Order: sequence, then C-alpha cells, then structure tokens
Amino acid sequence: MKIICIGRNYIEHAKEMGKSITKDPIFFLKPDSSLIAKKQPFFLPDFSDDIHYEVELVYKIKKVGKSIDSVFSKDYYDKVGLGIDFTARDLQAKCKSNGHPWEIAKSFDQSALVGEDFFDVKSLKELNFSLSKNGETVQKSNANEMVFSIDQIISYVSKFITLKIGDLIFTGTPSGVGSVRIGDKLEGFINKERVFSLNIK
Repeated sequence: MKIICIGRNYIEHAKEMGKSITKDPIFFLKPDSSLIAKKQPFFLPDFSDDIHYEVELVYKIKKVGKSIDSVFSKDYYDKVGLGIDFTARDLQAKCKSNGHPWEIAKSFDQSALVGEDFFDVKSLKELNFSLSKNGETVQKSNANEMVFSIDQIISYVSKFITLKIGDLIFTGTPSGVGSVRIGDKLEGFINKERVFSLNIK
C-alpha cells in the first residue's frame, strides 16, 4: 500500500503559499510508516518547530490499474474519506531553499492521518469537508473546488505509477493551513459528520 499526495490542488491554498497552479498535478509519496495508528494521538516530533496540518479528501483505490484513461477512472475507486497531511514547514522551507527534495518534511513517521470512516462516493450528493482546531473551523471546502478532479489525478498518476488495491490518494488541501501545538485537538468532518478526532501531544 502506498500513499499518493497531490500538491497545489486548491487555488486559494496555492495563493497562501505564494505558489502558482501547475499545468499537471504535482504528486509525492508517503510510506505506510507515516500512518498514525487508529485512536492514537499525534506526537510532535523533536526535529521540527513548525508542524502544519493540511486536511484532505482521501480516495481509496479498489483495483489495479496502469495508464488509466480519465473516462475510466471511476472504475478504480468508490470510497472517500478524510485525512491530514502533516508537514514540517521549517524543514520544507530549508529543503526548498537548497534545491533538495523535501520528503524529510512530508514523509516522516506519523505524518499522515486517515479517518476510520470511508463513504460510498455515489451516496454523497455533496462532498463538503472541514477541519476544526480546538472547536474553531480553520479549513473548509468542497470536492468541486479541486483544480484537478480525482478522475484526472488517477489518470495522470497512473501514467507513471501502477495503482494497486488499497492505495490512498490524498487530493490536496484548501486554504487555512496552520501550525499545531501540544494540547490542540483536531476534528475532521465530511458533510457535518465527524470522521476523526486527533489530540496533539
């Protein structure tokens, strides 16, 4: 199982990061060791002073596919959930300034949360999602606001990487990203239904 993450997929988030939208999706990988175990907190690592949350819709791949035409992308998923892509922003900035890859800032242990509940895509008339921090909404958006749809993402990524059953695709984050501190509580919602609750320690 691999975790495929899409960058700059919401216009307002790209703006808040001072970046432009690209012609094709940007993607990177996280190892399965980055997943936070169920019902476990997120422990702030000692190698970063600026860990940011990024809430994202997460699609689960249900069949093996390579070089998939976007017309057929829907055949490769039917479940969607919600997750967090944690980023060591200070390490990422340092890597970028040196022209280095920045997996160290994105792929560390416990850098990915996936909510326990996945929903049948066809059953959702709307796909709104949000993240609250200590009871206050800090991020919210809708799947329709993605620059690249999940069908486009699957088609593009599968040109380079074979998709396999159980793979997770994090589809990018909307604006409102920010840092976390010990004692914070993050809660994620799809259509007002809470799908995860995470304590920061």
